[in-house]
Amino acid sequence: MEARLNPYKVASDAVNALIALERHVQASGLEIPLLNLIKTRASQLNGCAFCIDMHTHEARLRGETEERLYLLDAWRESPLYSARERAALAWTEAVTMVANTHVPDAVYEEAHQHFSEEELVKLTVAIATINAWNRLSISFRAIPPTRSVRAA
Repeated sequence: MEARLNPYKVASDAVNALIALERHVQASGLEIPLLNLIKTRASQLNGCAFCIDMHTHEARLRGETEERLYLLDAWRESPLYSARERAALAWTEAVTMVANTHVPDAVYEEAHQHFSEEELVKLTVAIATINAWNRLSISFRAIPPTRSVRAA
């Protein structure tokens, strides 16, 4: 696979607007480990290799365990995630797959039990932001960096 174009070079003003939104998400007050999980999960759902690579790498650098990252796509079957994280992951999946789910009331009610209304808005903006990044990266075929990790 080859990259189609570099959006940073072609339309830096557009990408800078998305970067500003990302900075807002980072400063939103939501826990950084939680943001790492939702970014990775949305990227898994969207099949964005560049973003999966980036966010799992960032999560590990910030102390996330390999085990929790490995089990993220099966979070419902794993005891490793808190109730708040589970609510955020369910919300992430529903919002990311909005065309299919229309974000069910039950998912909203569960999320609302663990997040204030303000936090829910911030969480939804964070999910919308990673989905925008995923669409940008997938559309222009962003290539993940080579980290030279090989099995023995």
